[in-house]
Amino acid sequence: MLKQLYFINQSTALILVILISLLFVTIGIFYSRKYRGYSNYLTAGRNAGTLSLTTSLVASALGAWILFGPASAATWGGIGSVIGYSLGAAFPMIALIYLGKKIRKDFPTGITFTQFIFHKIGKNLFKFIILLSVFYMFIFLCAEITAIAMLINYISGASLWITAGLVIVTTLIYTLYGGLKASILTDNLQFLIIIILLLVCANYIFNSDFISYKSITNNSADLLSGKYIPNYTAGLTFFIAVAATNLFHQGNWQRVFAAKNYHVLNKSLKLSFLIIIPIVFFMGVTGIIAISVDSKINPDLAFFSILLKGKSELLYMGIIILGISLTVSTVDTLVNGISSLIIVDGKKINKNLKSSNGLVIFLSIIAFFVASKGFSILYLFLLADLLCCAAVFPVFYGFYKKNLKERDLIKSLILGLILGLLFFPDPDFSKSILVGLLLPFDLFPQIISSSLLFWSFLLATAGPAIVIISYDSFKR
Repeated sequence: MLKQLYFINQSTALILVILISLLFVTIGIFYSRKYRGYSNYLTAGRNAGTLSLTTSLVASALGAWILFGPASAATWGGIGSVIGYSLGAAFPMIALIYLGKKIRKDFPTGITFTQFIFHKIGKNLFKFIILLSVFYMFIFLCAEITAIAMLINYISGASLWITAGLVIVTTLIYTLYGGLKASILTDNLQFLIIIILLLVCANYIFNSDFISYKSITNNSADLLSGKYIPNYTAGLTFFIAVAATNLFHQGNWQRVFAAKNYHVLNKSLKLSFLIIIPIVFFMGVTGIIAISVDSKINPDLAFFSILLKGKSELLYMGIIILGISLTVSTVDTLVNGISSLIIVDGKKINKNLKSSNGLVIFLSIIAFFVASKGFSILYLFLLADLLCCAAVFPVFYGFYKKNLKERDLIKSLILGLILGLLFFPDPDFSKSILVGLLLPFDLFPQIISSSLLFWSFLLATAGPAIVIISYDSFKR
């Protein structure tokens, strides 16, 4: 049996993982020890400036998923998926400008967005949203750890459990010690590393002699065509899903409360929006480039298939550093987000809940197990997306409307879930409860049967919105 050849020596890869992870641990602990206390742990003392907050928002938003997701989606969803992914990842920054202003004005001492739901809307919706938020962030945590473990394995052959364990343990050490203050500081360094290395990657790709505009337009014409239907359905699917889920990310809301003032928050969110879009767009375009070079590539490895053609050990090392920086910047945000929800709101769910650290460590152990086995959690991720899509309008419309009753918001949310689940595809994406099970597949036009996920997310999002707006208008 032939021995598989890897891009870089396993020992070199693991040493890099350890060194970069320990760098963040050292900085996080050394800096945050001067800023102890409840306020610094949860809201960074409500004193974050524009530069610090901007780099933290961007670094937290750009996890290891950008190395896989946008490029993979582009190989079948075309330029539409690239645009949708880019706008979906960046849109929450614009939404938080308005939502952040509202919540900071009405609830200036707030720490979590679920506190606002509890006081503004009601305890039943609050309980659902806090569980939804923790579930989504936990799935995100599993995905990030799995992604970096598989990346290091792909490059060097290192066992999944070693990378997963190193990243989880080192991130927990400084995050549980220093809280949001440590997370924001390390985000600043991680942002710098990420931007520099992405520029290096972009320079290498666009200056490669095996890539040309002519070959891309010849070999990937459909993916660039305005007549290619998946360009639209995929683009809208990713926009709806990514935008909706990130509004339930407590890590983003922590940074809303951490801003020194609204002027700082407003400016930081706008800058973050402008930075995130081109980064995710570039990562998506690499998928179109990759499939135009080799139509048989593994979509999940589209970005790496063109980047690793150079046989440069320095480039391989750069990818490892990039991957670790992307992962840790996201994982510390997720750990902080889960921890803050448990500390502030946990006892409203379970009065016997005593330790946020204990539950965070428990969830991290599960994430380690998932990552070490290389399990795919895509389906759970999509389910979390669906739940967020159904909840997004009832929750955030409820922020502004005083005359809406909690039970009506919950009813609309349930309706959205039912509509979404009827079209939500099964694990092999071939059919859904309504299309193929309850009713024959042939009864539905191709635009529905071939885009089940799109219709699932669209109906889950639009259904509650139509019901609530209609009900609100009728009451007037």
